[in-house]
Amino acid sequence: MAVTPGWAEPDRGLFSISVAAELAGVHPQTLRIYEREGLLDPARTAGGTRRYSPDDIDRLKEIIMLTAGGLNLAGVRRVLELQEQTRQMQAEIDRLRKRATQPEAPGKARG
Repeated sequence: MAVTPGWAEPDRGLFSISVAAELAGVHPQTLRIYEREGLLDPARTAGGTRRYSPDDIDRLKEIIMLTAGGLNLAGVRRVLELQEQTRQMQAEIDRLRKRATQPEAPGKARG
């Protein structure tokens, strides 16, 4: 199977800025603005070329959805921060639940 220039690199699953923008339905400059505002952080090649992962594309689509809903970029940033905090807290809850349901090792106190 031939790889179309600019599409995902077959061994890395990363997209160029033009393809990422096309997938999200926005202009590449929009991605640069979102990066400058700290909303996106794509990987970079050794030469500095941006490479967007599928997770970056998902985040980009979420940003677009939030801005289409009327949020400005500061509001989008806050929503994304709160989502990350929620994920971290849920991971901690899951870790504590798992710890609480595991039997204690003999002679080892919990604490």
